[in-house]
Amino acid sequence: MRQRGFEIAKGYEDKDIHLPVRKTKHSAGYDVEAAEDVIIPKYYPGIKPTLIPTGLKAYCMDDECYLLLNRSSGPKKGFLMANSVGLIDSDYYCNTVNDGHFYFAYFNCSDHDIEVKKGDVIGQVIFQKYLLVDNDMADGIRNGGFGSTDEKIKKF
Repeated sequence: MRQRGFEIAKGYEDKDIHLPVRKTKHSAGYDVEAAEDVIIPKYYPGIKPTLIPTGLKAYCMDDECYLLLNRSSGPKKGFLMANSVGLIDSDYYCNTVNDGHFYFAYFNCSDHDIEVKKGDVIGQVIFQKYLLVDNDMADGIRNGGFGSTDEKIKKF
């Protein structure tokens, strides 16, 4: 039985996308590469974060999620994750409206534009179990993608 892993997202099947790997035996994070060349403009007030496509989707058990994290060298290079940590729920993967393609959202806090090339490692993914409280009553079903939890949860 499959428990957790990565797959190529729809539309990226023929784009030479590499599945994330851990670089050392005791690494917690799986290194993720950019799926396309992207320019992250230097920060100014009011700028929106730049979404960097990964060309990937990830699956995990119902009581798990996965975290998108900056690399330790990221801030040195000017990379600042817009949401500090991206938390992606298990039902983001292949629901009725969304394939599950995940992106990294970055601001650039350097004094110049940053060019990200396809294949550059842009972040890490860590899979994580989570716990529920005794009186948890969640019963919604996700039908959407990025930012869809509050907008498109359908009650049955």
